Amino acid sequence: MRFLLTCLLTGICLTGCSALSGLSDSIDGISDYFTGGEDNTDPPNALTELKPEIEIDVLWKKSVGVGADEQTLKLVPVVYDGKIFAADRKGLIQARSLTTGDVSWEVETKAHFSAGPGVGSGFLVLGTSEGEVLAIESSTGKVLWHATISSEVLSVPVISRGVIAVRSTDGTVFALNEKTGDKLWSYEQNIPALSVRGTGSLVVVDDKLIGGYDNGKMIALRLNDGKFLWETSVAIPAGRSEIERLVDLDADPIEDDGVVFIASYQGNLAAVSATDGEVLWRNETLSSSSGISKDWRYLYLADSKSDVWQIDQRNGASLWKQADLHQRKLTAPSPYSRFVVVGDLEGYIHWLSVTDGRLLGRVQINEAPIDAKPIIFDDTVYVYSKNGTLTAIKAR
Repeated sequence: MRFLLTCLLTGICLTGCSALSGLSDSIDGISDYFTGGEDNTDPPNALTELKPEIEIDVLWKKSVGVGADEQTLKLVPVVYDGKIFAADRKGLIQARSLTTGDVSWEVETKAHFSAGPGVGSGFLVLGTSEGEVLAIESSTGKVLWHATISSEVLSVPVISRGVIAVRSTDGTVFALNEKTGDKLWSYEQNIPALSVRGTGSLVVVDDKLIGGYDNGKMIALRLNDGKFLWETSVAIPAGRSEIERLVDLDADPIEDDGVVFIASYQGNLAAVSATDGEVLWRNETLSSSSGISKDWRYLYLADSKSDVWQIDQRNGASLWKQADLHQRKLTAPSPYSRFVVVGDLEGYIHWLSVTDGRLLGRVQINEAPIDAKPIIFDDTVYVYSKNGTLTAIKAR
């Protein structure tokens, strides 16, 4: 009897070890995808010696708490009413002078900020990882109200016509009254079980609220009541595995003259009519999750391999490509004047020529990664690093 019991226990242990081993392998495979593991992608290009064609001045450099605290969030600075506002992960929000960087006011809210600030008329709006939305007076930092929604906020809130539109990571869009935070309406959209962390911002075009989802579809809702207006497929999932079929629309869309431009992860770059959702063109060679920008005629995109492209808004044709910054995890590009500016994983800001994409100059803020799109105001570049360093830079 003792021998039989020993055999039985040994068999159970071996079966359990085999199951645990299989489970461990599965977890390791998923972990490799999301956290690195065995990375088969190309390594980031090393920076080579550059003969600068411009002079770069660092005007000021200040600290905004812990920044993103090494997390993937959507904390981005915003310029409003002669000040620049920025928030950190632990609930600090500051208003600083554009010219000197001096603090006008700062407030410790103790909220876990995850997105924002968005800016309205006289107030700022931020979202948190606990599913809260806070409105803060822009002149004093006073908290005006806070509201609760369904889950974490990873896109910058949008304010228009008395409505604050916020999207949570579970796919729900909430419309809040800008004065009180009261819920006006909500719209739920199913999202895939597996998706890339991040949520693209919404954009308002006339009376429509337009956004892209993790299933590759773009949806338009009526701003004042949330009525569904149209839906279109921007990116079509392809491949055998769930990872290969990821086509998240996490890049913030931009709008110009009734056309919404949006890029997808492992999908394409597309132009969509805001009127009815018709896809006007697709460039299926490009995909991005960092975002796109525009000037009077062109789009600028850092693709999934951190190659920078200039694209014709009219037809999606590629005009130039800059591959010297390959795999350096670039921010969305910011064009201004004769330049295109991007930040990278080692804290460098790079200036490219708007004419042909050649590198004109660079400066390192510090060694912390930069994932927030550089802000351009009055020919000054404002950069927010993930460690909370806020910097003002000017090129000559």
